[in-house]
Amino acid sequence: MPDTPESRAPETIIAFDFGLRRIGVAIGQSVTRSATPIGVVGNSDAGVDHHKIAAIIDEWRPATIVVGMPLHTDGRRGDIAAAVDVFIAELGRHELPIETVDERYTSIEAEQALKHARQAGTRGRISKETIDSAAAVFIAERYLSCRE
Repeated sequence: MPDTPESRAPETIIAFDFGLRRIGVAIGQSVTRSATPIGVVGNSDAGVDHHKIAAIIDEWRPATIVVGMPLHTDGRRGDIAAAVDVFIAELGRHELPIETVDERYTSIEAEQALKHARQAGTRGRISKETIDSAAAVFIAERYLSCRE
């Protein structure tokens, strides 16, 4: 029997939307191919808050880490791609598979989705942190939708 989503064991993934100030975080599930925002991790001149990332990984025990890769519309790597590469290398300490996903437009999609929810009356104020975490949801769902 071919390997179908129904025949594979359910997996949890963690997705990151890397930013120079904040890193959006979402948790995704392979069964539903959906994700949920869980907040942000700080990133500053002092570096990424790896203690918080370790705590999130310990709590959720993901099978895979997914990181959004910034690309330009023509497919070239974005300006902060080198910083994302460093972040990915640092995530290697968790000894989990790490995948990248094209994150083009995820922040725009996230902001639009949140604005629609606010207009519909289903959410309140929209912060930068909320947008970053929602962008991580789009990254997770792109990854999950491409898995066969």
